Amino acid sequence: MAEHEHVRVAVIGSGFGGLGAAVRLRREGITDFVVLERADSVGGTWRDNSYPGCACDVPSHLYSFSFAPNPDWPRTFSGQEHIRAYLEHVTDTFGLRPHLRFNAEVKTMRWDGEELRWEIETAAGTLTADVVVSATGPLSDPKIPRIPGLDTFPGEVFHSARWDHDYDLAGKRVAVVGTGASAIQIVPAIQPRVGRLTLFQRTPAWVMPRVDRAISGAERRLHRALPFTTQLRRGLLWGIRELQVQAFTKHPDELGLVEQLAKRNMARAIKDPALRAKLTPDYRIGCKRILLSSAYYPALARPNVDVVASGLAEVRGSTLVAADGSEAEVDAIVFGTGFHVTDMPIAERVVGAEGVTLAETWKNGMRALRGAAAAGFPNWMTIIGPNTGLGNSSMILMIESQLNYMADYLRQLDVLGGRTALDARPAAVDAWNHRVQERMRRTVWNTGGCTSWYLDPSGRNTTIWPGTTTEFRRATRRVDLAEYEVVRKAGGPATDASSAIDASSATATPSATGASSAAGGVRESGAVA
Repeated sequence: MAEHEHVRVAVIGSGFGGLGAAVRLRREGITDFVVLERADSVGGTWRDNSYPGCACDVPSHLYSFSFAPNPDWPRTFSGQEHIRAYLEHVTDTFGLRPHLRFNAEVKTMRWDGEELRWEIETAAGTLTADVVVSATGPLSDPKIPRIPGLDTFPGEVFHSARWDHDYDLAGKRVAVVGTGASAIQIVPAIQPRVGRLTLFQRTPAWVMPRVDRAISGAERRLHRALPFTTQLRRGLLWGIRELQVQAFTKHPDELGLVEQLAKRNMARAIKDPALRAKLTPDYRIGCKRILLSSAYYPALARPNVDVVASGLAEVRGSTLVAADGSEAEVDAIVFGTGFHVTDMPIAERVVGAEGVTLAETWKNGMRALRGAAAAGFPNWMTIIGPNTGLGNSSMILMIESQLNYMADYLRQLDVLGGRTALDARPAAVDAWNHRVQERMRRTVWNTGGCTSWYLDPSGRNTTIWPGTTTEFRRATRRVDLAEYEVVRKAGGPATDASSAIDASSATATPSATGASSAAGGVRESGAVA
């Protein structure tokens, strides 16, 4: 990294969000940007999660960028290696390599209120940027619960997202802790190899079959020859999921039929009534993410598998003790316990205009205007921010909507001209968050009777979007400057903000000009209708 390097935009992370941002920047004619990546290759969570059986639970043609269709997906539900290869292909196709900075983990991002720019310290050096786009993603930092005695365990311990491929599980006694999306893929993948597998299940999951198959050569040739057939396939997959949303968001009782189908799916593979009782959830289906697997239940029925219907409570040497007192002797522990989603570590490294971190600002719950901008953090936006997650469809749809918002954000800065920043108004953030949380009240994620990773410690759902992807696309089509304060460098040209807003076809007109703020610049505040 060049000494004293300055860029217009710094993108943090090179997963789907970061690479998508980079492509969109180039398509907008912006080439003065870097992508800061802490690892040595692109891929984000699809680079980090290389555990046995790792695959996507969203169909391949929907889990890809609309601007980069792939006619050659080998399976209807692609494996980790195919998705990672796709992201490498996107990187090369759109000429992103010159913008990538590998092994450049961000240590701190600090807003300079005098110069109106971000000072970024990384493991590879420092730089400054006018705008930061944080695309670290919620599934980037593994969460391992604090278990008494875990540090004394003599065997191997690793998280599903940090799989130790040098450790041979063959013939070993292995404990898998957790029953989420990763665990239900790991269990059937390793069950035939291990000597004994003990699954520590704190809460059972609702599991539906995954109708996965190889995509034939004829289908792929058709998609290559007639690209509109790929778009048609994607559109059909999208439309089905849009129609499902109301059951999750407005009419959770309609999911009872889906529960019956899930129970029949379990009964086909699990003949033991006692085991079926352990595996049957006591909450409404959809409250936690519905998991897809046709191999999970058959694996649990095998004679070398034990299901402990209780969470791991203590480790005594090589003995694992569950909360119900049951014990298991194991050689290795695999944690499939998820990620820091509602307490993302990157928030501790972002210092805003008032000198406080984003983590401090979010101590009572994550919140961001249209899932992107946080008050007090000018010219900083996040991809896959608060309340942008989905419970039944492809996150790529949400990412692309946020890229639209990012592109218009940068256009607004261009129209305003000079050294300028936009800072989300606290009232606008509050209003947006209030609307989201009001809509959340009747959803299955809030009423279904479960405790999920969608909820923060106070029980608020700060993760999921309570609507369709179409609604979110409309909400993020453009930036409304009435929701922002315009911050200018002190002593700069006194441009009339109202004329700038009119020129950019925004929907509101500022009413007054503010005084100096803690950000160090002059603020022009807009009236919120």
